[in-house]
Amino acid sequence: MVRVKVKLVGIDQVAMCPVVVVTDMDEKSFLPIMIGPAEASAIAMELEGVKPPRPLTHDLMRDFLQELDAVVDRVVISDLKDETYYGSIMLKTATGRVEIDARPSDAIALALRTESPIYVADTVASQAMIASSDVQRRERGAEGKDNEAEEFRRFLDDLTPDDFRRHLQ
Repeated sequence: MVRVKVKLVGIDQVAMCPVVVVTDMDEKSFLPIMIGPAEASAIAMELEGVKPPRPLTHDLMRDFLQELDAVVDRVVISDLKDETYYGSIMLKTATGRVEIDARPSDAIALALRTESPIYVADTVASQAMIASSDVQRRERGAEGKDNEAEEFRRFLDDLTPDDFRRHLQ
């Protein structure tokens, strides 16, 4: 498995859909995942340290787990089928380990709130993670042409949390 961290949450300018981008720990490869607006907001709020006045769904999940003495051991982006990512939340409980099926966006939002590690299964990483060097090579090979990879890289570099909030309102 490849350990990853959340790099950013933003809006895909082509699809106009929220996206979370995770990178390996060395930031040599990345994985963009299209997500829903509510999950994007939940992830962005946690990344920015914004605390809502009342618990949101992922805060409630964290609180339930704490009250039940369960610990999020890790979350895993475990599969990719028909352009849909699948995830799992791995819990440690008093009675043993439990694996819960989850959308990757929900699993990531919970992992951030519980400070739990996030992983991408090797099969998913080999299928879907994009190496930064590949993007750079494509950019060099497409000099003077309209380049999707370059636009995406610029989009990621220039994106701020405020941009994301503006698109959600």
